[in-house]
Amino acid sequence: MRKVYITGFGQTRVQEHWGRSARDLATSSILEALERAEVEGADALYVGNALGGELTGQEHIAALIADFAGLTGTEAVRVEAAGGSGGAAVRLGYIAVASGLQNVVIVTGVEKMSDLAGPAVEEALATSADEEYEGVQGLSPVGLSALLMRRYMHEYDCERRDFAPFSVNSHQNAVNNEYAMFRRPITVEAFEKARLVADPISLLDSAPAADGAATVVLCSEQVVGTRKRATVEIVGSASATDSVALHDRGNPLFLHAAHESVQGAYAQAGVAPEQIDLFEPHDAFAILSALSLEACGFASEGQGVRLAMEGEIGLGGSIPICTMGGLKGRGYPVGAAGVYQIIEVCQQLLGEAGANQVDAWVGMTQSLGGTGATAVTHILKGPR
Repeated sequence: MRKVYITGFGQTRVQEHWGRSARDLATSSILEALERAEVEGADALYVGNALGGELTGQEHIAALIADFAGLTGTEAVRVEAAGGSGGAAVRLGYIAVASGLQNVVIVTGVEKMSDLAGPAVEEALATSADEEYEGVQGLSPVGLSALLMRRYMHEYDCERRDFAPFSVNSHQNAVNNEYAMFRRPITVEAFEKARLVADPISLLDSAPAADGAATVVLCSEQVVGTRKRATVEIVGSASATDSVALHDRGNPLFLHAAHESVQGAYAQAGVAPEQIDLFEPHDAFAILSALSLEACGFASEGQGVRLAMEGEIGLGGSIPICTMGGLKGRGYPVGAAGVYQIIEVCQQLLGEAGANQVDAWVGMTQSLGGTGATAVTHILKGPR
């Protein structure tokens, strides 16, 4: 396989963009990414989008965005894998370049979620669950994650307060991210007092639905050779799946797909967990951060929360996570989340993270679809 590099990226601020459409947001991030990449077009456009049809009535969104972004005639495909859509789109772009089939690929993640009221958004999000066995019972992502969190608390003797460091860390890091939705810190006390939305999950434990778009440009080594700017290499890329329904899993507290995908990425990159300098998990809920840390080998089973309580997930910790705010602080435009993660690791590896900069050469992202039924892991290396 050929080497694959990220040569450009662009992103919009995550917020409620009342006056902008999905195609407008996507185009803005694409044009910014192309300018940075110093290329004018691409062989293909892959668009991570989970809920376009349900929330905006717009399917066939990849061709629409290609046309609006001045890429008419370019191959354009939408990629859907629930919350893992953005990460899955990056993986397909990676495969296209690594295989030699394409030299320049644009990967965009976009979601427009603020046009409908809360119940309609939650109903759309629930389509990531097993409709016949979970959805029909009224179970949504927050409800399913609440079940996981309650079981975790029971099995590993911890309390709701113990999960607070995840949200506190994300909000603290979001303060310095100009693209984040919630640029203000929170306290453990505020976390404890926050209104419950699905016991034991509260408002301050849930990543907010939002609008946003993020784009990366992937290039082959042949194209990179003509560039002047430093680039980031994707050295590991892997995806795996698990049962969509929680009740079909042997151990719902172990994210099998996350474990399988990260093992594939570790093997391809030739690295071990202790060589990862920062990690961007899919922190839609704190429980998923804890389970991801365990599945990826940063903590043993039942110790993911302890890792956070001991301060090891902060910017100065042994495994910094959500360094620009994560889904919780930055906001969660579902189909775009995985691409935002990639950009934030690129910022760290290129020394562009400002006040949130950590000493990093190897970074990792992991996108989850549903409650971990899909997992896509990428490992990136910065220039030396």
